[in-house]
Amino acid sequence: MSHSNSLDHNNDEQSANRAEEKGPAADRRTFLQGAAATAVATAATLAMPRWATANPGEFDAIRVEVEKRHDESVKRLQDWIRQPSIAAENRGMNEGCEQMMELLREAGFSGVKKMPTDGQPGVFAVLDAGAPKTLGLYFMYDVKQADPAEWSSPPFDAALVDKPGLGKVVMGRGAVNQKGPEATLLAAFHAIRGAGKKMPVNLVFVAEGEEEIGSPHFPQVVRQADAAAALRKCSGVFMPYASQGLDGEVTMFLGAKGVVECELTSSGALWGRGPRKDVHSSNKARLDSPAWHLVEALATLVSPDGNDPAIEGYAAKARPLSGGEKKMIAEAARRLNEADAKKLLGVERWVHDVGWQEALELLVSRPTVNIEGLVGGYTGPGGKTILPGKAVAKLDMRLVPDMTAMEALGALKAHLAKKGFADIDVHISGGYDPTSTAGDSAVIRAAASVYKKNGIDPVVLPRLAGSWPGFVFTGDPLRLPAGHFGLGHGNGAHAPDEYYLIESKNPKIQSMDGAALSHVEFLYELAQTS
Repeated sequence: MSHSNSLDHNNDEQSANRAEEKGPAADRRTFLQGAAATAVATAATLAMPRWATANPGEFDAIRVEVEKRHDESVKRLQDWIRQPSIAAENRGMNEGCEQMMELLREAGFSGVKKMPTDGQPGVFAVLDAGAPKTLGLYFMYDVKQADPAEWSSPPFDAALVDKPGLGKVVMGRGAVNQKGPEATLLAAFHAIRGAGKKMPVNLVFVAEGEEEIGSPHFPQVVRQADAAAALRKCSGVFMPYASQGLDGEVTMFLGAKGVVECELTSSGALWGRGPRKDVHSSNKARLDSPAWHLVEALATLVSPDGNDPAIEGYAAKARPLSGGEKKMIAEAARRLNEADAKKLLGVERWVHDVGWQEALELLVSRPTVNIEGLVGGYTGPGGKTILPGKAVAKLDMRLVPDMTAMEALGALKAHLAKKGFADIDVHISGGYDPTSTAGDSAVIRAAASVYKKNGIDPVVLPRLAGSWPGFVFTGDPLRLPAGHFGLGHGNGAHAPDEYYLIESKNPKIQSMDGAALSHVEFLYELAQTS
């Protein structure tokens, strides 16, 4: 879940950014670490769900399969991490898609189909168990880029590493965002089948290979005839997720911000002023600078302190927090630890020096305009006296309910033109609308029920500050509830030394096996939730 993840994936969004998290550098769980949670009895033992009480022995049989298949499940995840699938670099994408399809076939899905798009392909599959209820699943098979020089273990080695105080983890790009949680759900499917049990719900599966570049073509996957018809039969959609913080706490989200990712380019060629290529910097005395032109344009997008969007009309439709949402945030502020959040982010103050509760309100309700990267001219060691002919800024804009990605992009372009910067090229690389799901929907109630049965009282927030492309499910024409679920822990999405917990030393945090069993619980709980 990049914008993620990765649900921006997955773990940077678990920490308050992913963003991610997809988190450390961008970890979605950053602001969640202080939440109070009651310890689970052991790292591998979950509470007895309703269906197990009604069907004695079934849960134990599936638990035995999970434990018996532990090594197989870990190897499956390691093999998956070892296959790079990086959309931003067009690296290993065909192999990644084929591997995703094979993993589904092995888990019992039928009709596994590659879904062509104008970009990287998606995947569609079904698992018909003859059950009364059908659930949609969303996966991503792409991961963020990784610089091996920044890692303590090579990012595509998928090494098993002992992490002091936490336990054994698998380290690698995609470990938590999003292959770890996804492989854990697949482990649950294998255990149910291995125990000779029928899946409690039918499953409709859709996956994409472009989540980490803003899901530009995922709507094409969902709207293809086969997938669209199957999804219309679903009661909801969920994405597997490693939800637990370092003390076992869980935060649930009733939606996510939308996002627009774009690139602004200022050049002498487009502007008609300044050089068309890099020239000696002495010429600045007589030439305009495309780099300064871009800096001037960027300065008009926000308030002088850089904190508040100043694009005319950009946030005009932004829905303010309701009274109920403010109460939800007030409760979260009471339970979450501000000092821990600041420590994990490496900061001392919130924007405008606001208090903890207002900081959380801003996190979930404020539209943003952010510079991801800014590049022009020479950036190597030492100096190089040039006047650059081109400069580029990478932006992301986070959107709240009632805003749309296309309207936000239109407002940006109109603003630049009005301010005298119509020559600056604006290229959108990806983006999508915000998502919202009712707290009383079956997907959310079933997730909360499983958490509570395992001794965890989850904190609930109106939405994730990061993004995932859930709008294709929650928006027209499907209008399905959609959310995240899963015990387990990981961290470092989009950052070096990303990891996913395999064997836990902390009884409050579930191991991979315990997380797989939580998915078993969730599937059966959802089957009985009206």
